[in-house]
Amino acid sequence: MEFTEILGYIGALIVGLVLGLVGGGGSILTVPIMVYILGYNPIIATAYSLFVVGSSSLVGSFQKYRKGLADVKIGLVFSFPSFLAVYFSRRYLVPNLPEVFLNVGSYTLTKEMAIMTFFALVMLLASYSMIKTKKEIEELKSIQQAYYKTFIQGLVIGTVTGIIGAGGGFLYVPALVLWAKLPMKKAVGTSLIIVTINSLIGFGGDLQTIKVEWLFLLSFSAITIVGILIGGLLSKFVSGKKLKKGFGWFTLLMAIYILYKETQA
Repeated sequence: MEFTEILGYIGALIVGLVLGLVGGGGSILTVPIMVYILGYNPIIATAYSLFVVGSSSLVGSFQKYRKGLADVKIGLVFSFPSFLAVYFSRRYLVPNLPEVFLNVGSYTLTKEMAIMTFFALVMLLASYSMIKTKKEIEELKSIQQAYYKTFIQGLVIGTVTGIIGAGGGFLYVPALVLWAKLPMKKAVGTSLIIVTINSLIGFGGDLQTIKVEWLFLLSFSAITIVGILIGGLLSKFVSGKKLKKGFGWFTLLMAIYILYKETQA
């Protein structure tokens, strides 16, 4: 086993630990690990990330459901527009994106660079979501939202999720607090159900366009799940609020790093 592969598997464990400790956000590390450490093409990396996110979120949602912190009915209703968008974006949108987005003089913005840049911008949103306080999110409850707006919101979030290969929990949680008026903890658990459905269905769209290294993917996912279980146990002894804010700042730095890497490419 090569050193970079060992680093990749250590990264998988860290992703799981973050998911188990914070309840979300760890999935946004999967794509950078696969691209910058393991050397995968961003298209393959985002596809693999969907499987890792989906399988690990399945374990996480089961844990939350057992504790009464997940609403299956609301999760299924909200996931409908999202999984349609995720599937079609992975099946048709991503494979048909132009190989060159922009060509100005000596600078060329390729498909892979565009995806990683977009990924970094979404990470910036994620970092804000994790850094801001619970009180700021709870204040959203006073805002009413019609279902058709939620449907459109689901389509948009699903498309973003499909393109970048992340779970999108940081986008679903505020939406669930807004529309379904769920308490924060229940919104987190319910978002895991949505993420599980969206990610695995989105990965199904990829199965028709890419060749999957199943041994690697299953190994990476298994280590991530082990990390989630360990993180779930450790979460009883560690302040989740401080961890989430700390990880938010780390995500912000990662986003800046990715933007720097892609501008230097």
